[in-house]
Amino acid sequence: MSNRQPLLFRKVAKTLTLLLTLASSQAWSQTQETTKTATITTNLGTITVELYESTAPITVANFVEYAKSGFYNNTIFHRVIPGFMVQGGGFDAQLRRKATQAPIKNEASPKLRNLIGTLAMARTSAPDSATSQFFINVADNQFLDRTLANPGYAVFGKVIAGMASVYQIADKPTGPSQGMQNVPIEPITIEKVIVETKPTPPPLAKPVASP
Repeated sequence: MSNRQPLLFRKVAKTLTLLLTLASSQAWSQTQETTKTATITTNLGTITVELYESTAPITVANFVEYAKSGFYNNTIFHRVIPGFMVQGGGFDAQLRRKATQAPIKNEASPKLRNLIGTLAMARTSAPDSATSQFFINVADNQFLDRTLANPGYAVFGKVIAGMASVYQIADKPTGPSQGMQNVPIEPITIEKVIVETKPTPPPLAKPVASP
């Protein structure tokens, strides 16, 4: 075997790697995959959430519409229970309920579990009654998951940054106020919610082993 053959093999392998990467990028660009995130800015820090648009499309679209309209601006986390969850998105600092749009279908699924850091819709005892209010789980709350006997609470995202702020909210002192329980004594304000749509990074091609 000549000394040129190993060099030739390496050049072929490099070319194949480049072609695979290009093909992968082209296939990805044709599908136009995107990821939606929501940045929830509070007076106790910023919470970034990845939204599960593909698995809970109705719920995500509902949340995004409220966010983009400015509905969540200057609302509060009005129900806070340590070791359980923090709930907000329906009342102002004076505990006045905001007018909402029509309720949406409950998209709770056994595949979307109420685990620590997940974002889910609050509702009444009626399964299809969720409007604007949401909660962030600060524990694994399996009893909120959908089963044959339980319609469950629809998970539609997860915290990817700022969980420390969520725990800080959960640790604040609470008490009864205006007929409601577990209301933070000092208001915890949602200053704004910004939704962004970003391209999902293309998958990396597996490297071709050199001979």
